Amino acid sequence: MIRRLAYSVFYRLPQRVRLTLVRLGSPTYTVGAVVLLRDSDTDPPRLLLLRQPPGRGWSLPGGLLNHGERPLDGALRELYEETGLRLPPERLTPADPNAIVHTRGRWIDLVFDASVPASTTDLRVDGAEVQEAAWHPVDDLPRLTTATARLFGHYGIGTGTP
Repeated sequence: MIRRLAYSVFYRLPQRVRLTLVRLGSPTYTVGAVVLLRDSDTDPPRLLLLRQPPGRGWSLPGGLLNHGERPLDGALRELYEETGLRLPPERLTPADPNAIVHTRGRWIDLVFDASVPASTTDLRVDGAEVQEAAWHPVDDLPRLTTATARLFGHYGIGTGTP
């Protein structure tokens, strides 16, 4: 009875007010794009990992999407900004699963896969945002950031813990 009355009042409100109330009551998430970049020269392939300040482990190339930016474009942009590697869009494919929802931190990672031959791929890091980039065997990963370790758990990479 009370629920029916609440809906009746809600739907009499102007649409803009209803939308504002829904947005206030809905969780918000930050959206980022991440690249699982594999070395096509090795079997099993090595992964490209980055060491970034404050240096609490290694992570993947990626970052937050700009307002209105497509996830694929954001992944390509972050890969270039953090490693100096520019890939054409067709080289990135959505990982399976593509979206990883981190409910604790309230963010979503859209994950993409790509492979390049590490032996002929020049990496450039700026020393500020990224201190180091290196290829690591999946069976001998360095200490990972908590977020990266959890993300790897979704793909059966490593132990899934930092």
